[in-house]
Amino acid sequence: MKFFKKKKKLWYWVWRIGAVLLLVFTLYQIKIFVNVWWWVDHNPSSSAFMDQRRSIIQGKNPDANLRHKWVEYERISNHLKRAIIAAEDAHFVDHEGFDWEGIQNAFDKNLKRGKIVAGGSTISQQLAKNLFLSNAKTPWRKGEEALITMMLERMMDKERIFEIYLNVIEWGDGVFGAEAAAKHYYGVSAANLNSAQAAKLAAMIPNPRYYDKNRNARGLARKTNIILRRMGEAELP
Repeated sequence: MKFFKKKKKLWYWVWRIGAVLLLVFTLYQIKIFVNVWWWVDHNPSSSAFMDQRRSIIQGKNPDANLRHKWVEYERISNHLKRAIIAAEDAHFVDHEGFDWEGIQNAFDKNLKRGKIVAGGSTISQQLAKNLFLSNAKTPWRKGEEALITMMLERMMDKERIFEIYLNVIEWGDGVFGAEAAAKHYYGVSAANLNSAQAAKLAAMIPNPRYYDKNRNARGLARKTNIILRRMGEAELP
């Protein structure tokens, strides 16, 4: 009899803890949903990743801050838009947040090399991660990334997703967004980037802090030339 009472009590607490966790998860999703809905026609002033980098930078220098300036989609060079689509997500305008062919190709390449050398994340997935999540590579984070990606794709059109992406991605140590990157590397506005400059900026996206310090790194010129050749095929939203 005591055994059954203990078992019943255990299940009661399991149910209560499960209910609390479900409530916390649901409230978190509602918070994200509200943020995404607000950003359909309001510009985010920061992102989770920007906040994380700001904290690290200011930990070393309390007076330091990020270099970031929002610019409208129309004030960003089409060269840069084409370069990023060519480099990061060739099927951006066609998929609904996930490029299954790209994911499969990345999986095959990683399997062949025996280590992670390629990712299959789309622009929408990268934006979901940058806006809300940490860099921790866990199953939970990937699952949450997928949920947020679906929210972004259902509530925003492709141009809006791309506009936010262009304004919040990291392009160097404390450098975020196309305008700050254009000023930092070339002393021009994002609107005035030429094709070669745009291709090099796109080539830097996978490892921007490294390339910020190693602008003549081996392989960067090769990647830039590949992107230049592919830019003409890139379709803009």
